[in-house]
Amino acid sequence: MNNEKVFQMSFPKVYQLLVNKAERKGRTKEDVDEIICWLTGYSQDTLTECCRKEVAYGDFFRNAPAPNENRQLIRGVVCGVRVENVDDPLMREIRYLDKLIDELAKGKSMDKILRKHP
Repeated sequence: MNNEKVFQMSFPKVYQLLVNKAERKGRTKEDVDEIICWLTGYSQDTLTECCRKEVAYGDFFRNAPAPNENRQLIRGVVCGVRVENVDDPLMREIRYLDKLIDELAKGKSMDKILRKHP
C-alpha cells in the first residue's frame, strides 16, 4: 500500500482497529488513548472528537498539537521495516504509533512504552 492511501484512510476506522488489537490481548481502550495522547499531544477530549469526525489518518498526525519529543526514542521493526529508518516523516509518525500499539499488545508496561530520556 502506498503512503498516500495510508494517509487518506479514516482515522476513526484505524483507531477502532488499534483498540480491537489491544483488547484482544487483554489491554484497554484507555491504554490506546494514553499512548496516542502521549505521542501526539492531543487531549482526551480532542482525541474523542477526532474519533467522531471523519478525519484522514494523515491529517490526524499533521495536525497533532504537540508531538512528543521523546518519540525519536522509539526503535524497532514494524511490518519488516525499522521505524527509525522510515524516510517519509509523516509515515514515520504513523509507524511510531504502530510500534507502540504492538508493544502494548505484547504486554509491555506503559512506563516502558512511553519513552523517557535516560
